[in-house]
Amino acid sequence: MKKSLFALAAIGAVAGTAQAQSSVTVYGIMDLGYIGSNSTTANNAGTATGSTLTKSTQSQFSDSAESTSRLGFKGSEDLGGGLSAFFTVETALTPDTTNAIQTNLTTANRQSFLGLKKAGVGQFAFGTQYTIIHNAVAATDPGMQNNMMGNVIYDKVAGSTVATNGSYLAGGTGTTTVATWQYSGQQNNTSYSVRANNMLTLSSDTFSGFQGNAFVQIDNGNTNSATVAAGSSGYTSGTTNNSAFGLGANYTWQKLLVTANYQQFTNKAAYTITGNTYTAGTPFQGGFGGSSLGGANDKDNQQYYAATYDFGILKAYLQYVNRKTLDINNPSNYVARTAQQIGVRSFVTPTVEAWASAGMGRLTVSNAATGSNSFVLNTTGYGSNVANFGGFQLGSNYWLSKRTNLYAIYGQQHTSNQSWTQNGNPTSYNDNNYAVGVRHTF
Repeated sequence: MKKSLFALAAIGAVAGTAQAQSSVTVYGIMDLGYIGSNSTTANNAGTATGSTLTKSTQSQFSDSAESTSRLGFKGSEDLGGGLSAFFTVETALTPDTTNAIQTNLTTANRQSFLGLKKAGVGQFAFGTQYTIIHNAVAATDPGMQNNMMGNVIYDKVAGSTVATNGSYLAGGTGTTTVATWQYSGQQNNTSYSVRANNMLTLSSDTFSGFQGNAFVQIDNGNTNSATVAAGSSGYTSGTTNNSAFGLGANYTWQKLLVTANYQQFTNKAAYTITGNTYTAGTPFQGGFGGSSLGGANDKDNQQYYAATYDFGILKAYLQYVNRKTLDINNPSNYVARTAQQIGVRSFVTPTVEAWASAGMGRLTVSNAATGSNSFVLNTTGYGSNVANFGGFQLGSNYWLSKRTNLYAIYGQQHTSNQSWTQNGNPTSYNDNNYAVGVRHTF
């Protein structure tokens, strides 16, 4: 009897300890307000002759101008000896749609991962997660990755609505509408991939100011056959692999932060052969929206370098991003984007915060033969498309509390010197958008 009582007491003590050392937190962001935009497009005919001038204006009460609205759950458990388990599940919220809790397979899953952490060493996690470049930009972006125009590093084009974080855009037809600026170099995360699934991430603790990050993505499938599909000249089997890796390092010294990061995504699929001509494979630039994008036969190389310095009265930012996406089977088909940006952020008063940024860059698209790269409207053999772009952004927060703030943001960007066809008129874009709203974090 006494042994039974002692056993029950021990079980109760262990259960009480486990409950005390475990925690689950519900968190999120609600961001709502007014958003407006203006767009001017010149010579957007996509032809060698003719000229057009199109102006568009949109405005509405909308959401997620400063931060994408979201709902998440995160938790941790102390396993003893400095070891702990942790998890996060986070989904997008769209308050102005029928389904406030998003169900879109490529954009709703913002983060879902599980991992272990060892105090004094580091941590690892499996699942859908942010890339190392996205995390580095989060620490070094003067606009704090808001969803408005004018930021050439965390590039967004929202028109009158805010685009989903990490959305994927491929080549189009050479036309444009508000909220769909194609080929401009200022789309939705054309500068780097935001997140991916099937990832293993590794992060170290900080040692002598240095902290390291890495990730590996694996989503592979192979079929050992070379049978030609009935009624076609393409192969139905082969390798369909979606893989990636990334390496990053951060160095902190007093008020200085320096970060350097590199990541590469590779997508391979059995390609189609028509006669002796390779036809499949289209280089694209767009953020992974939480799912693996396969079958494109491309290699996507991305680099990001940045530094910040806190002067006390303000914090200064310097950023550089470089990305080149090329066709694995025909590397002369490629898309390359480079951008640099400077900015400042400061508390003007204890409750008023302001920031400003300005940057410029270039988008280059090259194809090896007529029609071999869908990023170029190429009906006359013109082999490349070069766009120079730039932008600036101004913003301010008025903090009502630690969790609630009012905001006002204005962003403007332009793209020029784009040629859709050989000897054609160049196309230029001049766009801006603005927002006022309220944001609450919980």
